Amino acid sequence: MFNIPVHLAAALIPLVVGFIWYNKKTFEPAWQKAAGVSDEKLQSGNMLVIFLISFVLSFLMSFLLSYFVHHEMGLSGIFRPIAEEGLGLDVTSDTGVMLKGMIDEYSVRFSTFKHGAFHGLFISVLFFLPAIAITAMFERKSAKYIFINWGYWVVTLALMCGVLCQWG
Repeated sequence: MFNIPVHLAAALIPLVVGFIWYNKKTFEPAWQKAAGVSDEKLQSGNMLVIFLISFVLSFLMSFLLSYFVHHEMGLSGIFRPIAEEGLGLDVTSDTGVMLKGMIDEYSVRFSTFKHGAFHGLFISVLFFLPAIAITAMFERKSAKYIFINWGYWVVTLALMCGVLCQWG
């Protein structure tokens, strides 16, 4: 059901986007100021452990995102047993053949990078922006901090969901 190499590739996306997004030539200086993080604080910590844990967490996230981008899983879970195993419906009947064809067509038509990227954008607006903003407000962080971090997740989720939808 899951394509593990695709999930591993999707789990690398947050690290790659983070490397570009939080770079000295992009948003790191503005983020560092908005977050109140000194150069010394950035130098502390075991980066290998941080990257490994980030990769594992991103890998876990990829499984949930897969369910969001492959929403035909729910449709298929309901109707495919009827179409393939009968369950009171003759699978060779016009209705059974039509039902199976609809499920197969639906899966193919919506398994594109563009469709997955749209889901990533949707998730970033309706879930990640509120979560980041609520936390940031209680931490007394600025709007700049919120939008820098949310922008990272917009790009990251669009790419992750695009990859998972197209190849997952």
